[in-house]
Amino acid sequence: MVKTSMSHEDYLEAIVMLGGTTDVAVRSVDVANKLGVSKASVNKAISALKEQALVVQPHYGDITLTEAGYAYGSSVLGRHRMLFDFLTKAVGIPADVAEDEACQMEHAISDESFEKWEAFVRSLKL
Repeated sequence: MVKTSMSHEDYLEAIVMLGGTTDVAVRSVDVANKLGVSKASVNKAISALKEQALVVQPHYGDITLTEAGYAYGSSVLGRHRMLFDFLTKAVGIPADVAEDEACQMEHAISDESFEKWEAFVRSLKL
């Protein structure tokens, strides 16, 4: 999978969190609200994601993920959830802090390191 920027990963993750799939579209305004950004920022990011063939959006229409976009966004969300669970359940970090830190960590860890870390966490049966 080709990597995109951390910011664009956040957009893909947000679309998946909002229920977006290859069949279910989400509105730009909902993405903007979810991420706390302007609609103009969403439009700029979606344009870049369209160029990477990760989303489809008719002119000013709703946003639908491509298969690659859905797989990518789901992967980022999965990393986030596992990191959040580890930080809160295994380490005891408060949820609000863990939420922010999981978001930063999900982008920083390599795929290879994440796979090894994920296997370790699964062995803990959290």
